[in-house]
Amino acid sequence: MNRKVYVTRRLQNSVMTTLGNICEYDVNPEERLATREEIINGVKNYAAIITMLNDNIDAEVINAAGPDLKLIANYGVGFNNIDVQAAKEKGIYVTNTPDVLTDATADLAFTLLLASARRVIEGDNIVRTGTFAWAPKYMLGYDVTGKTLGIIGAGRIGANLGKKAALGFNMKVLYYSRRNSLQLEAVGASRVGLEELLERSDFVSLHVPLNPGTRHLIGASELAKMKPDAILINTSRGPVVDEKALADALTRKVIAGAGLDVYENEPEVETALKTLQNVVLMPHVGTATFGTRKAMGFMVIRNIEAVFEGKEPPNMVRV
Repeated sequence: MNRKVYVTRRLQNSVMTTLGNICEYDVNPEERLATREEIINGVKNYAAIITMLNDNIDAEVINAAGPDLKLIANYGVGFNNIDVQAAKEKGIYVTNTPDVLTDATADLAFTLLLASARRVIEGDNIVRTGTFAWAPKYMLGYDVTGKTLGIIGAGRIGANLGKKAALGFNMKVLYYSRRNSLQLEAVGASRVGLEELLERSDFVSLHVPLNPGTRHLIGASELAKMKPDAILINTSRGPVVDEKALADALTRKVIAGAGLDVYENEPEVETALKTLQNVVLMPHVGTATFGTRKAMGFMVIRNIEAVFEGKEPPNMVRV
C-alpha cells in the first residue's frame, strides 16, 4: 500500500521526526504558503496530504492527487478550506484537530477582550513613543469583571470561553446556539436569541464555523443593535463579519471597539481597520502556543496512522 504523505507546510521538528518514523513524506520546501500550482503539482500520487487552514483543497486538487489518495488531514479544527463533499464522493477521509486547541483559542479570545477593553495596544504605543502622566480621565477603558459576555456559537471553544468568563471574572454569560449547552448552563449562562444577545451584551465573541449560513452573520444591522460601549471579538473565521461594515461602525463609534484574530480576505486586512485605535489586530494566531501546535501535529499523525492501518481515523469530519 502507498504510505507516502505530502505536507504543504513544514511542522515542528518533533512532529516531522515522528511522521518520518511511520511513513515516507515530502514537504513544501519553502517557508511560505504553497501556491495553488505547487499544491496541484505536489499532491500527485500521495496516499495522504497534510494541509493548512489557508490551503484551498477543492475538487481540482483532489482530482489532481489521483486514486491513491486516502486522507486529507487538516492541521486545524476548521475545515472550510476543504471540499469535504468532493472528498467523500471519492471515498477520501477528511480529518481535523479538535479539542487540543480549545484552551489556546479561548485564551486568545479573552486576551483580545481584555486588550480591547483596557486599551493595551494604545498604552503600549504611548509608552514606547512618548511620555505619559497619570490623570483622572487619562486612557479610560471599560470594566470587564461582572459585565455581560455574549457568545455566538457554543461549541468547544465558545463554551470554554464562557466558563472562564463566568468563573474567573464573574461575568454574566449569554449564548446564541442551535442547541443548549450543558457546559455553559452549568455556570449560569442563558441561551437567548441573536438580537437579544447583541442588545444586552457588553462584549460579543464569535465562535461559529464558516458556512453559507454564517457568512456575514455580523453586518451593519447587527452592529447597530449592539451597545455603543460594546466590544466585538472574532477568533472564528474572518468572513463571519462584514469587515467593511465593522470598520465603518468603529469609525462612527457605533460600537466602542473590536479585537480580531481573523479577517475576511486573509492575509489582507480592510485598510480602514489598520488606521483605527479602537481595534486590536492579531495575525491569526489563536492556536499559536508551543504545546498546542505540537499537539495538533501529533493528532494529525494519529489520523494518518489509523488510515494506514486500515482503520477509520479518530478525528474524521462528518458532514
